[in-house]
Formats: sequence, C-alpha cells, structure tokens
Amino acid sequence: MTRALVLGGGGITGIGWEIGLLSGLAAAGLDVDAPDVVVGTSAGSVVGAQLCGGVPLEELYERQLAPPAGELAATLGPRVLMHLAATGLGRDARAARARLGRRALRATTVPEAERRAVIAGRLARHEWPERPRLLVTAVDAETGEAVTWDRDSGVSLVDAVAASCAVPLVWPPMTVGGRRYIDGGVRSSTNADRATGCSRVVVLAPVTAAVRRSGRVSRQLASLGPDVRAVVCTPDARARSAAGRNALDPARRAAAARAGRRQAAELARAVAAVWDRNR
Repeated sequence: MTRALVLGGGGITGIGWEIGLLSGLAAAGLDVDAPDVVVGTSAGSVVGAQLCGGVPLEELYERQLAPPAGELAATLGPRVLMHLAATGLGRDARAARARLGRRALRATTVPEAERRAVIAGRLARHEWPERPRLLVTAVDAETGEAVTWDRDSGVSLVDAVAASCAVPLVWPPMTVGGRRYIDGGVRSSTNADRATGCSRVVVLAPVTAAVRRSGRVSRQLASLGPDVRAVVCTPDARARSAAGRNALDPARRAAAARAGRRQAAELARAVAAVWDRNR
C-alpha cells in the first residue's frame, strides 16, 4: 500500500490552514507526516517541502501563529481572477495557459530575487528529501506545458517551490534552468492525478474550483484507478471566514492555521479510513 498526501494551492492562508489541519490530525494520532509520496502545488509545495524537511508538525504549526515577518502582502484582485478564469476558454488548455504565462512575463511585479528570498525563508531545509518522494508542480510560462519536479530533476528545491508559487500577474515568473515558470495551480489547484501508483490518497484542498473539467479533483482522482481509496479535505465555513477573501494576506495566516487545527477533529475519522494501514 502506497500512501500519497496531495497538498493543493490556496495562498498564504492556504499554507496556514493545511499546516493547522495536518498538525491537528497528527495530534489525533494519525501519522500524516509519514506519507510515501507528497504532491505539492503552489501553497501545497511550501507545505510539502516543510513537512518533508524534518521539522515536527507541532513546530510548523507554532510558526504559523507567529507574526509573518518577511512575507510580502499582495491581493488577488478582479483582474487577476479574470485572467485565471480565461484559461478555461478554448479547446487547447496548454495554449490557454501559455497566453496567461505570456501576460505574466510582461507584468510589473517585485524582482525575482526578492520573491525567491521569501520562499527560501519559509523552508527550514533547502535540499530535496530522500523520503518521502516530493513532487512539485509548475507551468512553463511560454509554452503552457505542465511540469512536475522531484529530487532527480536537477532543479533546486527552492527554485521549484518558488516557481510553483508564482501566481501569474501577482508574482514574477521564476527562472529555472533558463526558462520561466508560473504557478502549478494554473493547471489544477491540486494536480491530484500526479499521485500515480498510490493506492491511498488524502487531498488537502484549500481551493477546489476548476476552470476545466480536467482540473477537477474528483476527475483527477478517478483517473488514478478504480481501486484507489481517497478523501478530499476542504475548509468549512468557519475556516473560510477565518482565512478571509484575500488568500495572499499574511495577516490572516494565523487565523487560518487555527481554523485548520480546529477542523481536524471533524475530519480525522474520514482521513483515518483512508490513511490507516490497518483498514
């Protein structure tokens, strides 16, 4: 039995909610810090790298409650959301992602180095883990091609996570191996179909909306095979209220983390039914 933890995108409040939920599940007796595979997209790539970095979940949770020093505030405004939604237009998904990527390349943002430093500051370790296998998703800004990196890809972990978190039109596309990349969430908020070969899959999805059917988490999980057992965890109404409307607001991180921790008690049984090796 191979277990995968799929960690979806959702901004800095999504990071807080996911870590809060994971710490709460661990406190309930679930070994969620011992997956075989971790798939990280955008915010989930940060959480995945942190989870695989050897820092105890309780410590990661406490860090989410501390003042968010070193973070850059931003806003997911109507213009950005409109362009993200436009990737659902047309038959060619890759071409639609490329159009968005080209807009991102022309956008005025903070310098790459400044944004990369923020991502580096979030990670306790900057080396890929030996175990579990960590997969980080991103999208080529020029071609729209979706990519998935791991420790054998020849890409630094900080660069991979920074690229996966490069929200187009908000943050700069990140340079990796001479090419520029944008947020892996442009393809799918979870990229759950990357958990191939896994028989048990737990998805933490701060955001479940999809502009294309192919990006829906239910459809992606179905593509893994009929015998795969999976559960999708999403924020409840109280957690959504705690996170607020701007997922990129560092000031809401602690509230989102506390909401995730609280919600863990409600989700523990459903997660255990998938995650527990004895079931």
